Amino acid sequence: MSRVSIRRGAAAAVAALALAALPSAAHAAPVPGARADARHHHQQQQQQQAETIRQIVLQGAVNVRDLGGYRTWTGGEVRQGLVYRSDALGKLTDTDVTTVSGLGLTKVVDFRIPTEVQYDGADRLPPGLSPTARPVSDLGLYGTLVTAIGSGDPVTQEQMLGGGRAEAYMRDIYRTFVTSPENRAQFAATLRDLADGRQGPVLYHCTSGKDRTGWMSYVLLRALAVPEDAAERDYLASNTFRAAYDARVRAGLKQSGRMQNPDLLIPLQEVRQDYLDSATAQLEADYGGFYGYLTRGLGLDLWTLAKLQDKLVR
Repeated sequence: MSRVSIRRGAAAAVAALALAALPSAAHAAPVPGARADARHHHQQQQQQQAETIRQIVLQGAVNVRDLGGYRTWTGGEVRQGLVYRSDALGKLTDTDVTTVSGLGLTKVVDFRIPTEVQYDGADRLPPGLSPTARPVSDLGLYGTLVTAIGSGDPVTQEQMLGGGRAEAYMRDIYRTFVTSPENRAQFAATLRDLADGRQGPVLYHCTSGKDRTGWMSYVLLRALAVPEDAAERDYLASNTFRAAYDARVRAGLKQSGRMQNPDLLIPLQEVRQDYLDSATAQLEADYGGFYGYLTRGLGLDLWTLAKLQDKLVR
């Protein structure tokens, strides 16, 4: 990468971070008059339509997407074909593997902890590609689920997951994305991979592709100066992509008799604005804002942020 492009990227990174630090409403200049308001709303709708989330349709994974296509406040667009987010890839079919091979991936990052890999299986990937393990803590959630479901006891399951306990568990997990040095190190290493001009397309994932993967994607998009509301839409879209699969899981648990009330799982299966807000509030408390989280929390310098912009935004 030339020094000229790095200087341009550095300027873009500074502008992006400055914009990303502003409240969402501050990005839009006031537009007087009802007609201008309607025109502004229409422009926003057009942008959202242009930013249709690009799902990679597979049989063995339901939440696989290209993170490209989002517009940035600096007038650019996130490049397609360079960053993919996903749920676990252990159940891919032969056809799926062929589809994944066509993505040209050079690295797959797995945020699952060893217990998840043990129970759900290692990724099934094209020849020559093996996952890079970067476990991010789930605060024991996976083990809790195994215990609760395995008990087959409705009273135990209610005591473990009911009464708002599942939601509180999720909020605690999201806070550790910010507070845990080990978790921050895994996210930072992945961002450095994405900024490396010598690194080709990268896919990262966890089990459901919604929480650890969702936070990683939110942070990346915000670092690239994608508007906060667009980054939130990408995060919340997991509910759309996972809804049918998760409903089948609940129905299967009830039919098998392992859970009388499988709806106890819904707060754990879904992503919610409340969960994301728990992480961003922690970020504000610990680092004073998004820029502080990137630089002091994740240890990313301006050079790395500039390379991230230069590589991933066109």
